[in-house]
Amino acid sequence: MAFTPTLRSVGGVVLAGALILAAAPVASADQTREDQWPLKAFDAASIWKVSKGKGVTVAVIDSGVNAHHVDLSGNVIEGKDFIDGGSTAPAPGDDHGTAMASIIAAHGHGPAGADGVMGLAPDAKILDIRDDGHRDGGFAESIRYAVDHGASVINVSSGGAVKTEQEADAVAYALRKNVVVVAASGNEGTEVSYPAGHPGAVAVGGVKNNGEIWEGSNSGPQVLLAAPGTSIVSAGGQANAAYRSGTGTSDSSAFVAAAAALLRAKFPDLTAGQIVNRLTRTAGLPASAKGTSLPDEHYGYGFIQPLAALTRDVPAGSTYGPLAVPESLKTGQNDGGQGATPDPSGAAPNTTGGAMSDDEQAAADRKQVIALSVIGLVGLLVLALIVFVIVRIARRNKGGGDDRPGGPGAPGGGYQQYGGPQPPQQYQPQPQQQGNPYAQNNPYGGQQQTPPPSSWGSGRQ
Repeated sequence: MAFTPTLRSVGGVVLAGALILAAAPVASADQTREDQWPLKAFDAASIWKVSKGKGVTVAVIDSGVNAHHVDLSGNVIEGKDFIDGGSTAPAPGDDHGTAMASIIAAHGHGPAGADGVMGLAPDAKILDIRDDGHRDGGFAESIRYAVDHGASVINVSSGGAVKTEQEADAVAYALRKNVVVVAASGNEGTEVSYPAGHPGAVAVGGVKNNGEIWEGSNSGPQVLLAAPGTSIVSAGGQANAAYRSGTGTSDSSAFVAAAAALLRAKFPDLTAGQIVNRLTRTAGLPASAKGTSLPDEHYGYGFIQPLAALTRDVPAGSTYGPLAVPESLKTGQNDGGQGATPDPSGAAPNTTGGAMSDDEQAAADRKQVIALSVIGLVGLLVLALIVFVIVRIARRNKGGGDDRPGGPGAPGGGYQQYGGPQPPQQYQPQPQQQGNPYAQNNPYGGQQQTPPPSSWGSGRQ
């Protein structure tokens, strides 16, 4: 959809959807896959050796999904239509929801799925929810429906300027239920739209294929991440084997939702906030943004690098990670009376609305190193004491000076070998691999055989 203005009863709203650049009824299969540049930039082939999103359900709250599209068949679960109360199938000519679903979980077609488009999480399932946010509560009902019907990730590639309490409470409800809510920041080049702007949501900006921010991407302090948003090839159109190319933060949001699905499949025990933490801690920046204070109002913590998020050794962090925590979860009000989600680690949840600064992280790391060092030292002292006692007894026995019950060889005598755990070793972060350039430069963290002459934007260490 091409940024068509629509109305809520309480104000204006526009789709943060893709700006359609081109559409074709049927494209060459090889060319279609070839033109999916983000898959190359992300090194999807390596990603899929680690995770394909199997077992994860992603709710796509949008204009409806064409479940019969050849690249999506079998991956779409019928949800609910909040617009007309009928089928979730999209209206004629409206392929926005189908496009977003395909970015997340298309599986291609033909032998080995080599034809058509492929989603970043091709084994994930799509819960199809049709909603345009026109009601007074915005997307509140559909977000709650998604949470209650098995989604662990929600993608809302739509939004508007109207902030509603019902919608904010729904996002908080999702976070309390351990569901990641991803939403597009908007395409007007202004402030972040809603629901992306609500505390607890992951607001996503769009970047170009060189990693730099797309000019139309909305910005503000709510932005947490960025992802590819220009010239994105996806499923769409009237036919069941049609494709389109579009630009917008809708596409960017779908890529982040897909990355979250990959992580949820690989790390099922992490909380929603800890999943987002892996994405922010492994995000990258282009060379032009080097030295930017993070989170930045355009990039957030940077563009996603899914392979790094899946494979790097990242501490789990607090329950909510870098997410802004809704007031209802801080106070236990307006969330069903359950209060904040307990932190599995026993640490207090991060309620600052952002990840720890570098100085704070360094201080925390120093404390951890000191604690581990003390534990290791105590273990060594205990071991030394045991060895000392064994040697003393052995010397006595050698001289025949110990004939008391319980001595070596007697019933109940002797010493067992010390079987305690080895002293914990200090965690050493591994260097992030440089990217294999796509169209000369690739900032997205894919793998490569040999480094490029000038490798930039491989991501923060």
